[in-house]
Amino acid sequence: MKRIIPIIFFIIFIISCTQIENIETEKIEEKTIDVAANMKLTSPAFGHNGKIPPEYTCDGADVSPELHISNVPKNAKSLALIMDDPDVPKNIRSSGLWVHWVVWNIPPDTKAIQKGNEPEGIGGNSDFKRTGYGGPCPPDREHRYFFKLYALDTELDLAEGSNKKELENAMEGHIIEKTELIGLYKRK
Repeated sequence: MKRIIPIIFFIIFIISCTQIENIETEKIEEKTIDVAANMKLTSPAFGHNGKIPPEYTCDGADVSPELHISNVPKNAKSLALIMDDPDVPKNIRSSGLWVHWVVWNIPPDTKAIQKGNEPEGIGGNSDFKRTGYGGPCPPDREHRYFFKLYALDTELDLAEGSNKKELENAMEGHIIEKTELIGLYKRK
């Protein structure tokens, strides 16, 4: 009987640990569901990590792709959009980064940015030294193009034509949520 009591306590301990582990697993699954419901940026022109059609590049009409925005946080006061290419050869750009598009103070109720149009908001200068969209034009190989969307808790007091770095500095401490869409492009 004295041997059975420790075995019973051991079994109870194991069952308790398993239940705690199940509770932790449920919490992780709940977080995963929450993450899946967060802000999204998509395009009917290409999927995430998909090929960007030439129409949206220097090999085509060089117009911006249609973008769809969903699940913006209710407390967002504005959105900001940055498109950049982190795969630029160092001999072209020492930072290895080329900025293609910068826009901020986009209304948070924006659901879509139409093909070939600038969203309502304030445009910043890209590395093309102008405001507005500048499409992919990689000089060497397939590059990745990051369309980054930020939900902010304020509208930004930033002059038109400011650059990506100035925008990032202004957004510091105001980002509620971020999402991104990555497109790929290689010239023929």
